[in-house]
Amino acid sequence: MSAIEITKESVKEIVDLVDTKNQKELLPVLEKLFPADIAEIFDDLNLDQAVYIASLLDPQKKVDVLTELEADVKLKFLKGFDNKEIASTFFAYMESDDAADILNSLDSISSKEILRNIEDKEHSKNIASLLKFPENTAGALMAKELIKVKQNWTIKQCTDEIRKQAEDVAQVYTCYVVDEFDELVGWISLKRILLSKESTKVESIYNDNVISESTYTPGEEVASTMQKYDLVALPIVDAFNRLVGRITFDDVLDYVKDEAEKDYQMLSGISESVESTDSVLLNTRARLPWLIVGLVGGVASSLVIGNFEAELAQNVQLALFMPLIMAMAGNVGVQSSSIMVQGLANNSITNEGLWGKLGKELAVALINGLVCSALLMGYGFLSGNSQDIMITVSLALLAVILLAAIVGTVVPLVLDRFKIDPALATGPFITTSNDLLGLLMYFLIGNAILA
Repeated sequence: MSAIEITKESVKEIVDLVDTKNQKELLPVLEKLFPADIAEIFDDLNLDQAVYIASLLDPQKKVDVLTELEADVKLKFLKGFDNKEIASTFFAYMESDDAADILNSLDSISSKEILRNIEDKEHSKNIASLLKFPENTAGALMAKELIKVKQNWTIKQCTDEIRKQAEDVAQVYTCYVVDEFDELVGWISLKRILLSKESTKVESIYNDNVISESTYTPGEEVASTMQKYDLVALPIVDAFNRLVGRITFDDVLDYVKDEAEKDYQMLSGISESVESTDSVLLNTRARLPWLIVGLVGGVASSLVIGNFEAELAQNVQLALFMPLIMAMAGNVGVQSSSIMVQGLANNSITNEGLWGKLGKELAVALINGLVCSALLMGYGFLSGNSQDIMITVSLALLAVILLAAIVGTVVPLVLDRFKIDPALATGPFITTSNDLLGLLMYFLIGNAILA
């Protein structure tokens, strides 16, 4: 079955079939669609229509559709079911990490009632155990479902146990090996198990070179580890090295996507995660703080200009290049801060390499500044501007580019040092501060040369 393109026409046809309750024609259409396709269609359906389609799906596909929905659509869809139905219809077939994510979005009363109504108490316990971990840590991202075997088992014991455990695991990537205390000691591939004799002991063939992370490891480190070692699944252990869960690559992909969206919004001056479908009040609250920062920066810039009013009156041409200075300062600052934020996110910046990074950014800024200043001087020569004015503006541009690079490099490091998201250093904050500092530098140099 290949991917199907969802068009307005195909959605309209499905809606018409739903409204007329035409199961005979609707069922073959739903069978051809992947869960992600059905989730995409749900965006254009009302609650009653979405619930009707869900009633026609088999239990596992119904769960897969739910996990594919965007967070806001997911919560709206679940309003079509009571807590007992949510427990029996969805959570009974859902992996623990996906279930915990949904519970974290619900109120505590609903969460407790759903957990109480899950018939499999072990499954309910596994879901509840994930709720205690802080958001965006390995414990919050992991699933409890996995395949593990004992170090002293035979291959026959392994295969018998794997058949039992695999019923609760959607994707089996590898088997983890634990000792009698449930401590992680290694891993063994399914291929190795299938090719070994039934009497062979696990301890004689397992691989003890295993990479793991602890439950409180930040999500960024988990993603970095899985990327570095090209892992499709990563075992998670507690403080005593006991195997408690695993994180699969699809979970990390979702996490990285969410974090990238947050950073992009922060880069744009939006202080919290919002969707286009969110309320006017929520969108205003997310955007207004940085607009106020920009407003304050603009007022401060006007005060700087006012203090150099006499110099501007004597050299009117200086005013012509003010937008250039401000634009270059903001752009250079955002470029430098973006590089630093990226380095901090993927842990490529260490204390040992910090000065090297700073030196490299300054070297890049110096070369860029010299090139841009030379181009500006060339423009001044061709346009017939005053030589003194062009020397002043060119030197100011070089100084502003160097200053903006320093600010853009240092600010993310300072924020990171104080455990504040370095992404705050990009976008409006850097642009506004560098506009202000750039103007001040511009007028100080102009005053020194042209006075």
